[in-house]
Amino acid sequence: QVQLVESGGGLVQTGGSLRLSCAASGRTFSDYAMGWFRQVPGKDREFVAAITWSGTTKYRDSVKGRFTISRTNAKNTVYLQMNSLTPEDTAVYYCATGPQYGTYWPPASPSEYDYWGQGTQVTVSS
Repeated sequence: QVQLVESGGGLVQTGGSLRLSCAASGRTFSDYAMGWFRQVPGKDREFVAAITWSGTTKYRDSVKGRFTISRTNAKNTVYLQMNSLTPEDTAVYYCATGPQYGTYWPPASPSEYDYWGQGTQVTVSS
């Protein structure tokens, strides 16, 4: 059974930083792409960042240069370092497992991801 557990969310002021973690179990973690998505009430879940099994990364335009996704396969964990946060980053953040091996670039569509964590709230105050 695949399980994903996010942590690291919280309340931070504009310009602050947070690091989210997602611990995975139940699958050979190193073989799969991993992604971070976020969602606010009334809106669709949106892509934030992803990383393939080989380490290739992709970001949504609004977080490029501020967010960094990384993974530590030995710990079955993927991270999202978020810097220079703004109120527009406020959302529930979810991690998810993507394709095994797959293409060079990680997918950005939620439909390409099969298992999801429970989410962690990130709130950025102005």
